Amino acid sequence: MLVPGFIDTHIHAPQYSYTGTATDLPLMDWLQKYTFPAESSLRDVETAKRVYSSVIDRTLRNGTTCALYFATIHLQSCIAFAELAASRGQRAYIGKVCMDSLAPADYIESTEESLESTERFIQSVRGLGSELVHPVVTPRFIPSCSMELLNGLGALADRYDCHVQSHISESLDEIAMVKSRYPHLKSDTTIFDTCGLLHDKTIMAHGVHLDDEDLRTLRQRGTSISHCPLSNFFFADGVLPTAKIVALGNKVALGTDVAGGYSPSMLNSMRNAVIAHQVTRNFAPIKSDELLDWRHAFHLATMGGAKALGIEGQVGTLEAGKSFDAVLLDAARGGIDVWDSDSSMHLLEKLINLGSEVNVAMVWVKGRLVHKQGEAVLIDDPVPLQAMEDTSSAPYTYGVC
Repeated sequence: MLVPGFIDTHIHAPQYSYTGTATDLPLMDWLQKYTFPAESSLRDVETAKRVYSSVIDRTLRNGTTCALYFATIHLQSCIAFAELAASRGQRAYIGKVCMDSLAPADYIESTEESLESTERFIQSVRGLGSELVHPVVTPRFIPSCSMELLNGLGALADRYDCHVQSHISESLDEIAMVKSRYPHLKSDTTIFDTCGLLHDKTIMAHGVHLDDEDLRTLRQRGTSISHCPLSNFFFADGVLPTAKIVALGNKVALGTDVAGGYSPSMLNSMRNAVIAHQVTRNFAPIKSDELLDWRHAFHLATMGGAKALGIEGQVGTLEAGKSFDAVLLDAARGGIDVWDSDSSMHLLEKLINLGSEVNVAMVWVKGRLVHKQGEAVLIDDPVPLQAMEDTSSAPYTYGVC
């Protein structure tokens, strides 16, 4: 079955090296023990290249044609990441992380260094001339950024018309730290908005503890929420009421949040999004009557991500005139039993609920084959698409061809 490419709107590329571990601590302690040391080691460009090559290859093998990546504070390593993404042919939005506060002595910048290196990163990535790879202004989160830095990053995002990404109202310990630093400001949303960082090219991860006023502000600004259901179970002290938020009119997409989420598979994120919804639907105090099933989760992982990034006119569905960012899923490759009574929708549901990277047979980005299971793909040699049966008269169902 041919489906639109999956779009991961929140993934920490430098954390890939410890994916599958480090699930034993609350967020702020987790950052100190695991995250900052791992990210700090990527100051070495060769080490960074090994990690970034691995995460690009792994996400492509899982059908992720587009990813919104956090990197580290290290300029040269971040530029190398952008070059790797361009060479492998993945659609990538990459952020050089910014933090000038509350970070280890060996993994922190001054405000001036952070702003200067962010501007240089934007210019360097734009200088690659790639249609697929784009720079993103990336304050890590409010506890690690001074108001001066946040204001400066807002000005840079405006000057260069860049996407913005960060974390917002993620966990109770994060919220408590923000309150202690900025007691006169209501919430993360208020702070980001004051600094000019909320607009229609902004994607904020988590948002589990956003209140109605925060959500209204995000709607008014056109800002999207990246729902990361697996990592929320571990770190967020709550569950995002996704269906309710979508019903209010907020834009929501889906992310893996590697390595806070231990799986780089967007199929796994889809499944966890449905489980998270069942939690909110059945248990107080956030009980919900709205529906979110596998079809809605599939939408969040495709068109939802495209809308969050503002590229819904290019990707997100398989339609004439759009870029051919596509994944060929094959149930016969293992792990899934198919019966004569299964309809095409049954097959798609099985692939989403039972599938893994084993079932990802081929992946294309912008019409170019970037992954074929069991074979190396040389991106420098364009692979022509085989002629496909004309289905122009057939209706599209959830973007599936």
